[in-house]
Amino acid sequence: MIGLLWAASLLGQESLLQSGPMVGYGDMREVLLWVQTKQAATVHFRYFEAGNNSERFETSKTTTQKSTAFTAKLIADQVQPGKKYQYELYINGKKVDRPYPLRFQTQALWQYRTDPPAFKIAVGSCMYINDTPYDRPGEPYGGDYEVLTSLAGHKPDVMLWLGDNTYLREPDWYTRTGIFYRYTHTRSLPELQPLLGATHHYAIWDDHEFGPNDSDRSFGMKAVTLEAFQNFWGNPYYGVDGKPGVTFSFEWADAQFFMLDNRYYRTPNDRKTGHRTMLGEHQFQWLIDALTASHATFKFIAIGGQVLSPFIGFEKYSIYAEERDRLLKAIEMEGIRGVIFLSGDIHRTEVTKMQRRGTYPLYEITSSPLTAGTYPPENNDANYLRVPDTAVNARNFVIMEFSGPRRDRVVKVSCYTKDNTQQWTLAIKATDLR
Repeated sequence: MIGLLWAASLLGQESLLQSGPMVGYGDMREVLLWVQTKQAATVHFRYFEAGNNSERFETSKTTTQKSTAFTAKLIADQVQPGKKYQYELYINGKKVDRPYPLRFQTQALWQYRTDPPAFKIAVGSCMYINDTPYDRPGEPYGGDYEVLTSLAGHKPDVMLWLGDNTYLREPDWYTRTGIFYRYTHTRSLPELQPLLGATHHYAIWDDHEFGPNDSDRSFGMKAVTLEAFQNFWGNPYYGVDGKPGVTFSFEWADAQFFMLDNRYYRTPNDRKTGHRTMLGEHQFQWLIDALTASHATFKFIAIGGQVLSPFIGFEKYSIYAEERDRLLKAIEMEGIRGVIFLSGDIHRTEVTKMQRRGTYPLYEITSSPLTAGTYPPENNDANYLRVPDTAVNARNFVIMEFSGPRRDRVVKVSCYTKDNTQQWTLAIKATDLR
């Protein structure tokens, strides 16, 4: 009888788990761990260095609350640089086993000591999870969720989510209840859980988790969607210069990522008078300052919509031509080396390459969609800067692999479809970005 009661107790704690756990940002001295429960519960994590569970550490404990969708963020702060750790989730004091690995890592202290380490980063956007009562009638828009299993199989160190990471529907847009429901529904997808539990996740947003399709700074619920985004992601910070938004930056080895907010300050696409902006002046100036100050080998500018494509339309930066030109000119005039753009949004993956007179070419890697709908090749827009044979009109993801000695670094970029079939691969040398 005692054994049955104990088993029932363990099952009870597992049944309280809604989604996660998820690994958020990771640095040399701390790592963020996230989890969501179904109702108020006390949660914490225990962790230990991989292969040595004799010395165990614990995070603090916290009680999840309805006001934050029963999510919790806890910090593993008894870690050392360059180590791999395993971790365990506890709900109401009972360990909750998961049928897949739970692990995180701390970044290596390589500076002034060794070459930068090799590492692997996954990139994706546009994850639509079907929810029949609230979806449009007809053929389901989402599918092929096994693409997430294929992605997780690459064991990336980091996953970059480049927007439309969930899709708010009509019943969700204008209430806190609807917004939190949609985030919870998407985050609870079974195929997503192994990826959440063993990879460090960093995210920005685009229109579909910010608000309605093509939404902009006029959206009245943007403070609530920002709150939901903050509750469900584990970025190191949100917004710059004391202003709200999802903007932030982080480093991983010798790469730095400048994660931009293309919604909170965005002028409506169709506005014809006044100053037109996608980023807002404070974010624009922060970006140029941060790029100029960076010593990273590779400097990735990540944003929801495409930047380099000359095609005017479909929410590309080209419809904000003056600001886009200012950005490209500033990169040139400041002599900023190693810039590569990352984007999503267009439900197609492709590489764009812009040749520039007297300096290195700019690349943009667009990765889309993960599970949202796709369009046939004949619908591809007239991006005449598209690198031949890189357009992929299927659900897919991108893997970036960094390697080589400090003075001869290279990033190999590859695209894979849902069944892990490689579609193309491209090597970009740091020496070619100077």
